[in-house]
Amino acid sequence: MKATTSRVLLVAVAAGGLGLLASLWFNGNPFWRTQVGERALHAATNATAPAPPPGVTPAGIGDPMPAIALPGLDGAIVDLHARYAGRRLLINVWASWCGPCIEEMPELDRFAATQGREGVQVIGLALDTPEGVRDFIARVPVRYPILLDAPGPADASVWLGNAKGVLPYTVLVDADGRIARQKIGPFEPGEISGWVE
Repeated sequence: MKATTSRVLLVAVAAGGLGLLASLWFNGNPFWRTQVGERALHAATNATAPAPPPGVTPAGIGDPMPAIALPGLDGAIVDLHARYAGRRLLINVWASWCGPCIEEMPELDRFAATQGREGVQVIGLALDTPEGVRDFIARVPVRYPILLDAPGPADASVWLGNAKGVLPYTVLVDADGRIARQKIGPFEPGEISGWVE
């Protein structure tokens, strides 16, 4: 009887362990979704990045948001400091060829729609060709502004702290214009509201 109980217990523990491993495999380690985990992942990713060009200093948490003035889809230059002074910003860096970027865009759009004029301003920063972005947005429209930049070692993403150039990449800027959070990778459904708090 004891041998049977031991075997059942062993099988149950093994099944539980396999279930936990499967959960981590399919859902990712929840540690990476904490602020400490995000910072560790960001530091590890940037530690393996090539050195930025002379004069380019990637921003870190607590640093002022770098000066960013880029064209929108209409070609007009948007200066983020001037246009959104005193407002929190969620800047999401993406590209039309990036699968995880595309998957999270409906979530970003839903969040943006709940913010109104006083909430967090969502801004898409596309590292892509203007034609590629326009074609994509025509098929998958969003209700937040999209700015354009050419990908490269000194693009706006690098200035915002993404030295490795991983996409998607998201930065939360507080109302005082300082970097509050940095995230490598896509948002899960329902994650954004908690992430900006």
